[in-house]
Amino acid sequence: MQLRERFHRQLNELRGEILAMGSQVEEQLHLSLAALSTLDDDKIRAIYALDEEVNRRRYAVEDSCFTLIAMQHPTAKDLRLVLSALAMSVDLERMGDQTKGIAKAVRHLRRLPATRRPALLEQMGLAGGRMLRQAMNAYSEDDAELARTVSPLDEEVDNQYARIYADLMMQMALSDTTDEVEAIYEVLRSARELERFGDLAANVAERVVFMITGSMEHTQDDDA
Repeated sequence: MQLRERFHRQLNELRGEILAMGSQVEEQLHLSLAALSTLDDDKIRAIYALDEEVNRRRYAVEDSCFTLIAMQHPTAKDLRLVLSALAMSVDLERMGDQTKGIAKAVRHLRRLPATRRPALLEQMGLAGGRMLRQAMNAYSEDDAELARTVSPLDEEVDNQYARIYADLMMQMALSDTTDEVEAIYEVLRSARELERFGDLAANVAERVVFMITGSMEHTQDDDA
């Protein structure tokens, strides 16, 4: 096999690993939303198990990227493919960590299962899932225009978080016990994890635009 052929095969394998990471993180997200709803410990364990897989893939991608740069000396677009995969693997691994943060919050909530979880939490999570899916589809198809549709969805997630924050702060103010306040804080923590998940999905989409165009288009607010 010629060196160039082998290089492109390795690039395709690298892309496959990123897409597999994206699928696993999306599954973690859906499990975390289900865990928030049901407080099911089996779903928490599944999130942790998937997180180990996502972490393993992240470091495997990192090793592959460094090896490709050292051995193949890629330039221009090929180098962007490698660097973008490296950056996306970090963002995806962090997104998995956000779902693990929700799993930790759910374990606390199991002590006060009657604590209200706003329905808007699930809407936030579903919006974040759409963002991730669109970013991964754009990556798979080399579609910069599709990637550019992701960041505007982040504003929806941010607005939902602001509404949940205000609602939960009011609940805390009206709470009678420390246990109630702590439980509401865990719901707020979950909302914050979902908000950050959306930010990272927007980051992934920006990496896709950079990979295709060579331009890093930062479309999120600076304070996001």
